[in-house]
Amino acid sequence: MPDLKMSWAGGKTSDLLSRRQVLMGGVLGIAGATHLAATAHAPTVTGDRAASAAAPAAPAATAAGTFTIGGDLVVNRMGFGAMRVTGPGIWGEPKDPAEARRVLQRAVELGVNFIDTADAYGPEVSERLIAESLAPYPRGVVIATKGGLLRPSAPQWVPDGRPEHLREACEGSLRRLKLARIDLYQFHAIDPKVPLEDSLGELARLRQEGKIRHVGVSNFRVDELARARRVVPVVSVQNRYNLADRGSEDVLGVCMRDGLAFIPWAPLASGSTTRLEGGADRDSEGGAALEKVAAAHGASVMQVAIAWLLARSPAMLPIPGTGSVQHLEENTAAARLQLSPAELAALG
Repeated sequence: MPDLKMSWAGGKTSDLLSRRQVLMGGVLGIAGATHLAATAHAPTVTGDRAASAAAPAAPAATAAGTFTIGGDLVVNRMGFGAMRVTGPGIWGEPKDPAEARRVLQRAVELGVNFIDTADAYGPEVSERLIAESLAPYPRGVVIATKGGLLRPSAPQWVPDGRPEHLREACEGSLRRLKLARIDLYQFHAIDPKVPLEDSLGELARLRQEGKIRHVGVSNFRVDELARARRVVPVVSVQNRYNLADRGSEDVLGVCMRDGLAFIPWAPLASGSTTRLEGGADRDSEGGAALEKVAAAHGASVMQVAIAWLLARSPAMLPIPGTGSVQHLEENTAAARLQLSPAELAALG
């Protein structure tokens, strides 16, 4: 699958990662995840009571703790990104629609109550599958979506921040998701042809009309975030961030300071069994540390990458995504993985 590219404001160009990139080549020691995955719903037994029946453990995602978005939406910090329930290249229908629906339903069973999607995923497929699988939504489940990117064809992601388009996109998402109001609506990317104040101004109007509860932004720099917050209250930022790519560290700092949620996309793009995303070999200091920590816990490097994000900041709300129930369970089990201070220091 070719890399997907789109242009940002100021002439920047960023890669929208393929499945291979986002999931670290798709092979990151998955076999090593079986121990954590197997305990996702293991009973809690201690001491002399080990032989007796015990109450089931809480759903795995609850181990990540909670974050309150916008002051009123309490979610578990282990979220789910619904990009990969679509077809190859994030285009069209999934190869196995029944599995895609099982993934979404299983996520909720595992305690995930924050699901992130976008109208561009499919396009429109992810949102529709979420509604078909989960509506009417269980109490407390927050569906976040995004608008502002067009998909003329599979390899194209074209920014469109025109107010009229964002209104149309939001109303389309409301219909597909079967919602009267979207809890978190995120501006997917700045359109270099449209002032961000115009784009965010329309989201502010949609919020005033009750169609949006809270506004978030995606792929924003610190200065752009400041401009957006002068137009409308912003409660979250969704930027690329992982062990190998910490280019949004300054944005994360603003989120921590001001109580905004930081939602890392490509949270698993941190390495593979042969090479780390961003060029660090497994034999390098960083790659070797990642492998060592994973081995110490009987976990995969993917799970360590998620656990590292959770430990990095209380504002962090990871949304690892997959189209496989097995991978979902492995990813979610990482919420229970506790890294020691020494391990965190080794990972940097």
